Amino acid sequence: MEGGNSNNNSNPEDLAVGCLLSIRTTLGDEFEGQVVTFDRPSNILVLQEPSKHGPRRNIRLLKANYIKDFTFLGQAEDPLDPTNCFLDLAALQAREEVAIRQAEADAERIGVGVTSEAQSIFDALSKTLPVRWDKTVIIVMNDVRVGSPYHPESVVGGTPAANERVKKVLEFERKRLQLRGSGGQ
Repeated sequence: MEGGNSNNNSNPEDLAVGCLLSIRTTLGDEFEGQVVTFDRPSNILVLQEPSKHGPRRNIRLLKANYIKDFTFLGQAEDPLDPTNCFLDLAALQAREEVAIRQAEADAERIGVGVTSEAQSIFDALSKTLPVRWDKTVIIVMNDVRVGSPYHPESVVGGTPAANERVKKVLEFERKRLQLRGSGGQ
């Protein structure tokens, strides 16, 4: 390429932050990017590729030993300069809110002070039925209660059909847990 020298023997760690390069990999990929940093312990070169769609950019992590050759195209501004970075704060805040809601929902699905067996039964029931914890009691469909020791005899409340459905799932899950515990799976 014009504007630089092809370097077959140059070491990526010699490249300064901000260098613009045209790179060809040992796998045949060719692309241009700007050096963000080089991580010596992992031998990974971090490159920022220009975007064709606005201020967003693609970051590429490339193991340096996969570089067949590269051409120095020039030097640009520091890619980590905060005045040139684009952050979509609204999108980041939306992602954070979704992650917090998901973490809260996940936390509600974990029983406090229950055995791993009880948690497995809860998880199995939750695959097909709406469930929640009420301390150590599993509440199914807001009506059926399953208390310790979480056997079919521990199922109370709800309509007879709902009660039977919960008992069947419970029996199936207990058999599955026994098989797994005895090495049958």
